[in-house]
Amino acid sequence: MSPTLRELGSVRSAAVVNAEIRALWAKSGSRLSAADEAKYQVLLVEWAAAVAAERAEDTEADEEAGAAEADEEAGAADAAPRAPRTGPVLRLTRAA
Repeated sequence: MSPTLRELGSVRSAAVVNAEIRALWAKSGSRLSAADEAKYQVLLVEWAAAVAAERAEDTEADEEAGAAEADEEAGAADAAPRAPRTGPVLRLTRAA
């Protein structure tokens, strides 16, 4: 199995990036300067990558667990599929 982005240390957790985004908005008083807007855009891309990496890790873990269960219950052909796991949704609004 190849290492995940998180194992390589290239992606911070979505929660950490989300906290940084929230701090940026709180510091700005809901009005971003041009520099803060640029930083916000970079953070959004990083947050999206972190969410994708976490979902991929969850999916991989679910698939591994499902494979182990399938091995244990080789005769159970009518097993229900697992529901996908979802992460938190980041909702930000801009000041008018």
